[in-house]
Amino acid sequence: MNQLSRRALLLSTAGAATALAGCSVPENPATEEPVAATSPGSGSPSRGGYVTPRIMPAGKGSGLADGVFPRDVAHFAGTTRIESPPQRVVVLATGQADGLLTLGLTPVGSTAAKGAETIPGYLLTQFPGQADALRAVTALGVRGEPNMEALAALEPDLVLLNAAGAEGKDTYLRISAVAPAVVTQGTGLHWKEDLLLMADALGRTAQAQGILDRHHAAAASFGAGVAGTPTVSLLRRNGDRIRIFCVASFGGSVLEDAGLARPVSQQATDTTSIDISEEKLADADGDWIFHAVQGGDQTKLTGLPLWPSLGAVTAGHAVTVDDDAFYLNTGPTAARLVLETIQQAIG
Repeated sequence: MNQLSRRALLLSTAGAATALAGCSVPENPATEEPVAATSPGSGSPSRGGYVTPRIMPAGKGSGLADGVFPRDVAHFAGTTRIESPPQRVVVLATGQADGLLTLGLTPVGSTAAKGAETIPGYLLTQFPGQADALRAVTALGVRGEPNMEALAALEPDLVLLNAAGAEGKDTYLRISAVAPAVVTQGTGLHWKEDLLLMADALGRTAQAQGILDRHHAAAASFGAGVAGTPTVSLLRRNGDRIRIFCVASFGGSVLEDAGLARPVSQQATDTTSIDISEEKLADADGDWIFHAVQGGDQTKLTGLPLWPSLGAVTAGHAVTVDDDAFYLNTGPTAARLVLETIQQAIG
């Protein structure tokens, strides 16, 4: 199909369906006692005993062995046939560039979150051998509003997007007119499932499972060596929002993997984060606080009147972290950096 035909198909399918329902869930009040992250066997059976699911989503994937193509991959917007191992992959959702690079492929195009770089800085640092290729990735606009003309011009053989984002089913249908598209679930809660589904589309499920197995082993080993039961708080400011992140978040999943305890205010398992006011900053306290500010100006947190009164601050246990890796992206490389940062701080 030539480029003009591809563009015509994009235009003809625009607005063909209603938006795909998001996967966010309502916030839940904090309980009364600090608890450790969910231990094996105490979570939902469908999630392998953990708040953060660790296995392929039920009914999704191809069921085929790695390397077998064509393969029909069931995902969160339908089933897509992939004729051969993808080489020119476009990513439209948070964390998919991370997962793709960790699996050994560099995207040819990507969208970016508002106020963020197309390729997060931590990926440039962690994949120096692909630095030139990453700088050459085509920017496809803001996440949720991909530039369809530029996407079609890349002639991808796979496009990855997610159901929890703003892309919507109409975007999926337009993309499907020009390239195979696979929709993962999205949000930090589902990053492991999403990695496995993405890997299935690439024919690399064994590789992805190995990455997760090594991460789980490293996290469990670290957590087993932590003295006592320190509570670990996750705090972020972006714009006017101050947010504490709960168990069902990306950073929360890493703490769960290590078996580390969370403060009273961050025990919710059915919401990613909770917004707090400056007056409620004490809700962000814990034995340790790992905090970030979008844009990098930490004084937007550390300059708040109540900041010096926090126990973690007076103890010297408030740690500035990489916003991209901790709070803005998801994926196995970000998870490794989160774990390493916490391990270096807590020991």
